[in-house]
Parts: sequence; structure tokens; C-alpha cells
Amino acid sequence: MIVALILLIPSVLGYVGTKINYNLIEYLPSETETIQAQKILQNEFDIGDYAIIITEDMSAKQILQFEEQIRDIKGVNLAGSVYDVIGTSFPLEVLPSDISSKVKKDQSNLVIVLLQDSISSDGANEVVTKIRSLSDSIKTQGLTAMNLDNAELADSEVMVYVVIAVLLCLIVLNLSLDSFATPVLILLNIGIAILYNMGSNIFLGQISYITKAIAAVLQLGVTLDFSIFLYHKYESAKDSGLYSDKEEAMAAAIEETMVSVVGSSLTTIAGFLALCTMQLTLGVDIGVVMAKGVAIGVICVLTVLPALILIFDGLIVKTSHKVLLPHLGFVKNVVAKAFPALLAVFLIGMGPAYYGQAHTKSYYNLSRALPQNLPSIVAKDELAEKFNIVSPYIIFTDSTLPTPEMKKMVRDLEKVEGIDFVLSFSKLEEIGISENALSDDVKSAIDNGEYKLMLVNSLYETATNELNGQIEEVNTIVKKYDKKAMLCGEGPLMKDMVLIADQDFHNVNYTSIAVIFVIMIIILRSISLPVLLIAAIEFAIFINMGIPYYTGVSIPFVASIVIGTIQLGATIDYAILMSTKYLEKRQGGYGKKEAINEAVDASVNSIFVSAMCFFAATFGVSILSSMEIISSICTLISRGALISMMTVGFIVPSLLMVCDPIIVRTTLGFKELKAHGYKSFKN
Repeated sequence: MIVALILLIPSVLGYVGTKINYNLIEYLPSETETIQAQKILQNEFDIGDYAIIITEDMSAKQILQFEEQIRDIKGVNLAGSVYDVIGTSFPLEVLPSDISSKVKKDQSNLVIVLLQDSISSDGANEVVTKIRSLSDSIKTQGLTAMNLDNAELADSEVMVYVVIAVLLCLIVLNLSLDSFATPVLILLNIGIAILYNMGSNIFLGQISYITKAIAAVLQLGVTLDFSIFLYHKYESAKDSGLYSDKEEAMAAAIEETMVSVVGSSLTTIAGFLALCTMQLTLGVDIGVVMAKGVAIGVICVLTVLPALILIFDGLIVKTSHKVLLPHLGFVKNVVAKAFPALLAVFLIGMGPAYYGQAHTKSYYNLSRALPQNLPSIVAKDELAEKFNIVSPYIIFTDSTLPTPEMKKMVRDLEKVEGIDFVLSFSKLEEIGISENALSDDVKSAIDNGEYKLMLVNSLYETATNELNGQIEEVNTIVKKYDKKAMLCGEGPLMKDMVLIADQDFHNVNYTSIAVIFVIMIIILRSISLPVLLIAAIEFAIFINMGIPYYTGVSIPFVASIVIGTIQLGATIDYAILMSTKYLEKRQGGYGKKEAINEAVDASVNSIFVSAMCFFAATFGVSILSSMEIISSICTLISRGALISMMTVGFIVPSLLMVCDPIIVRTTLGFKELKAHGYKSFKN
């Protein structure tokens, strides 16, 4: 206990010191063309990100003074507006209406700020924070601004998630255990394990805000039943009268728990590690942190929890009470009478469930997953409504591309459906603004001698099929004139995110199934059982993922990728417990019907408690979170725990009953002991 408490010191320091990444775009593979373009933008033009500022009720002179204040901020590459070109003496009406409408509307003006540091880096965050502090009457839009708002929101909610999860789990544990002190000790042990896990993340360099938000509640949900198992084994050893004192009883409990829990945790760890196969490295982030969390949770169950129980054994006895959760014996009666109907539900329901999950829609627009009253989202909406600026992105071309070719390319781009305007040197010349009228800073930001930049404004929302199709068409056009031309910006980056995420969805699911299948063959020493159990849990996953389709709900893309593997890895243990009990009884000589009855009776309460703890740990977050990515993931996890519980309680026993002849012939070392008067497997 002393060692455990001392280790909390570096864990807390590590937790505080771990950097949190709020920029999901950073998880795209480095070889992606849009990421390469982003690097060129930063390395060649010294532009890491941009911010569009909407000023209110400022005169031209005040805007120019405001720009000077921005330029004084360290990390600003350029700050400019239309008044840097036409000055303060000429009316804005001298410009064509399609240009003037993009820079001023009513009393609102636009100022463009180019940042030297990359999106959501410490430097970029500091610049946007300082810009916002210059005036209360401005609105700031851009990826860094949005991620800053996201960070503030996430940091304010994380502790609420943990508190709600703990309170709900306390209710479940107090109903299912026989002492009021035990749930507190179990949750204290898991809290220590969570701090160890989150503190050790400092060695990873950084973790995503999604990982930070869900890691604690997920670790709580998936490791609770390990703790319950140890406690039950300890109480059983104490009551057996075989051991001289509580220390010997605990030693026996640890030994038995180690064998069962280590094997059981392997499927959960494998499920999380399957996320590491994602091209989108967010999967590695979540997978490594959660796999590490489960491993640390197991270690703490075998070390810290026994110490806590031994120290507070007297308190456990003093606060003992009758178990309030009734035995769920009715389940075996339902299975015994209705297993043909239950099997029919599985076979008939598989089709609609699979169809639903295959057609559930995901969205990739990051701003949609945030509360719409955040300052950056309000600014984004105002840009779209007032200035018709929806999804601006950048095109790189070779500086040596001849002006006539450049003009042809611009004309071709302007014909593409959904493109509002294309801004380039050649376009400025057409409206009467010569290159000499631009400052050196502006000219170097557009043409550095090797590349030229063009700004394209699309009327389509980011990460929609319309914008992704438009970007494909634009890419084809620009490469016709310059094979080395590239696109960058939020729209092209999110298009790549869509393509990669679609591939990741299939790769992760196939990998998790394959790895868990192999582990189950080793654990169960059977070929048929892993097939049946994985089929049952996949059925539960299909139902869970199909519900959004049938209810007309679209979910964030991250949720659609990770939920299958998390639900499979975390709840396959329920099915393994049920089938292990069944095998024990079957090998003990019971007939298949009695073996099923005994297995259901012996495991149903444990499965119920485990699933309800998993549900409790995530349900509160799904209700309370203001961030839809977090809310959706936790909704799917909590609902998935209940669906898996129902599937294992009713469908799995039915499958075991019907497939018994196959199971007994495909399970290594299966041996009938002829007990209870049973003479053959047919009984």
C-alpha cells in the first residue's frame, strides 16, 4: 500500500504534464498528399494555420490599427484586410461586388491572419488567445480557434464524467455486493489504476482529447469485474475454513484470480490493440492507452486491491449487508422453454441487424460534433450567412506556370459547380489591382518564388459528399495544368480523412475478430466455440450499430470505427464465462440441457453485474457530454453492453444447446465423466 501511494506522486505529475491534442487532422498518415501540402505551406511560406476575424463597427482606420496590434503578436506571419490594398480614402464600392461582398457586409469587416505555427500547436493557440483578448467585439474562426474552444469545453467536463461514472457504479456495486465498504475499496483501487495509466501517458508524448475523455470511464467499466472476481474468491476462501488466517485466504484468492483474470483480460487487450492497425493514428492513441489501462488494472487487482481488502477487512465485516440484487434464475427457465424461438430471433434478426449497421451514416464535419454556441462555431456560421464563405481551401501551383495558363486554369475552376470564387494574382489583375499595389508581405505569402497560392471558396460544407466530389474535380483540373499542383486546407484534409476512415472501419473489425478468435481457441481449446461466441457478439454489435440507421441518426466517424472493436473486446468475456461454465458441467457428465441450465444459473448474475457496471460507467457520460463525439461513443458503448448482456444471457445458451454435438467433438481434451447417471451426450 505504501508503494502504491508513493507511485501516485509521479502518476499525478505525469497526468498533469501529458500534452492533449485537440487536432484530429494531425492523426492523418504523414504520406498523405494533403499533409505533404500542409508541410510545404509551413516550411516554404511560414504559414501553419490561418484565422478569419470578423470585426464589428470598426472604421477602415480602426481596422488598420487593429491589424498593427495583431502583427505585434509573436507568431503572426501576416494580418491584412482589403484596406491594406485600397487604403482608407477610397470607398469599397470601387471593387467589383463579388469581391466587396466577401470582405464587408453591413458593419462587419474581415481580417485575415496567417499564423506561423501549425494548427493547434502551443504557438498557434497562444496567438489566437492573444488576438481574442484585443477586443470583445470580434469573432475568430479557424481550426485553431475551434480546437481552443473544444479544449476549454473538454477540460471543464472530464471530471464530471468520472464523478458520474463513479456514482452510478457505486449504486450497481452496492446492490450486487454484501458490504457497503467493498464498493468504495474497489473503486479506490480502480481510481489508483486509472491514475497510473493516465500518468504513464507522458511517455507517449501526447494523447488525443477523445482518449482523455473516455479512457477513465472505459478503464473503470472493463476492469470492474476483475475486482469483483477477486473479492468473491477471497470471501469464498475465508468461509471455506481451509485457511488459518485472512492472509492465507487472500493468497489463495490471488492465485485463483490470476489464472482466470489474466486469461480473460487478453481478449479485451487484444480488442483495444486492434485499433493500432488503423491508418488514422488516432486508433493507436486510443488502443495503446486502453490496452495499457487494462493491463495496469489487472496488476492493481492482484496487488493493490488485496492490500486494501486486508487493511480494511474489519470495516468490510462491520458494514456487511444482505445482497440486494435478486438471483436471476428466471433466465434459465426462459432459455429452457424458448430456446427454439430465441435461436430463430438470432437467425432471422441477423439480416436486418447486418443491413442496418452497414447503412448507418457517419459524418466527418468536426464542427458539427461541437455545441453550436461555441465562439468559433458562431463565427463560422456568420461567415457562411453574411459572406457566403463556407469552405475555403488553398491550391499550390508552380511559380513558373505561365500567366495565360494560370488564367485558363482559373476560368476552368470557376466553372466547377459549388465554387464561389477563385482568388489569384491573375484574378486580382483582372479587377484592376496590380501586383505593385500589394505589400511585400502579401506578395511573399502568395508567391515565394517556387510556389504560387490560390484561394478557392466552396459553397459546400466540409466533409460532405458534395465538397469531396468538388475537390476531386478541382484536383483533376489543376493537375492538367501542373502535375505537381496540390490542394490543402480543411476541406481536402477531411476528404482524405473520409477515405482513410472508411478503410480503417473494415480493417479494424477484421483484425479484432481474427486476433480474438485465435486467443479464444487457445483459452477454450475449441474450434467451434470461438465461431459461435464471436457470431453472437457480432450479432449484438450489428444491432447496436444498426439502431442509428433505423432511427435516422448519423454518428461521428470516430464512433463508427472504434465501437465494434471495443464492444467485441470488452463483452466477449461474458460469452466466454457462459461457455466455460457449460463445458465444466458437460465434462462433469451433465447432459446438455442440465449443463446449460447450470451454466446459465452460475453465470447470469456475474454477467448482469459486469454489464451493468460497464453501462453505468459510460451511460452518464453519454447523457451529459456536450461534445457529440464523446457522447456518441459512450452511447454506443453503454447500449452495446446491455445488448451484449441480453445476447449472452439468451442467445448464447440457445446456440450451445443446438450446437452441442459439434462442440463436444471439436473441443480438445473433452472427456465425459459419466456423472449423474448420464450415459451419452445425446441426453
